Order: sequence, then structure tokens, then C-alpha cells
Amino acid sequence: HRSDGSGTTGVFTKHLAAISPEWKDKVGEGKTVDWPVGVGGKGNEGVTAQIKQTQGSMGYIEYGYAKQQNLSYAALENKAGKFVKYNDNSASQTLAAIQLPENLRAFVPDPEGDESYPIVSFSWILAYKNYADPVKAKAMEATIEYVLTEGQKISGELGYIPLPQAV
Repeated sequence: HRSDGSGTTGVFTKHLAAISPEWKDKVGEGKTVDWPVGVGGKGNEGVTAQIKQTQGSMGYIEYGYAKQQNLSYAALENKAGKFVKYNDNSASQTLAAIQLPENLRAFVPDPEGDESYPIVSFSWILAYKNYADPVKAKAMEATIEYVLTEGQKISGELGYIPLPQAV
């Protein structure tokens, strides 16, 4: 598990709390939790190092990092009772089912769907509405434009899933 606070831990523990009342009551969810067992590692790198050096271990890291490190990943039982391996299709099924609220911040800790992988989340860019420096404002606008257009075409190479059409 992560020894530092992380969004990855937040997403993972939201899922655990959604499927286990005992986990929800005893450990809860959040970017940091008091883990009842296990060895922590700082960041994806630290967790990966712990996984690689501990025979029979498992951990959680973001998919893109697991893909870059050539790590195997688990098929998980989803809400429909199907064991689903993480892939572009299973992740896309999950993201496509999410109804985004006005603030665009949504989590589905236990998604519906036979092919949905149970632990998938959006990544967000946090930006100011206004920048005092017009050069910074233009650079930020160009970055966001790229991410939403050309960046979507190469997202798979980086271990990310393209945004659903509805987004």
C-alpha cells in the first residue's frame, strides 16, 4: 500500500469501502488511511519495489505505471459478479457509465456492467479560472486543448484510457 497520501489510495479505498461494510467501518476511505496490515511504499515506485522484492505479494498502483513496469494485474470481481481483467475495454466501460455532475468530479466505487472493471477513475487537471500572467494563461489553455484533442490519441501509449465521447 501507499505510505504517502495519494489519489490512487483514495480510489482504491473508496472501492473497498463500497464492497465491504467491515472495511468501511474499520478502515474507511481516503487519500491516507491506517492500514491494518502490510508494508507501505512511497509513491508508485515504492509500492512497486515492495511488490517486486516480496515473494507472493500484491499491491495497488496506477495502471499506466504497472504497464510501464511490465507487472501483472489481477482480474477483480465486479458488481455483476464477473471476474474482469483490466484492459482498455473494461476501463472504458466503467468510464462511459459515469454521469458527470456540473463540477465534473465523479467517482464510481462499484460500477454497474458485466464488463466494467471495478476500480477505475478519471484524472483531473486543476487550473485557475484566471491568470494574472497572460503567457501562463495561454500556455495552460494550450495544454488543456492538447490533452483533450491530440493527447487523447496517444493516451493508450501512456497507460491511460481516452475520455468517453460524452465527456
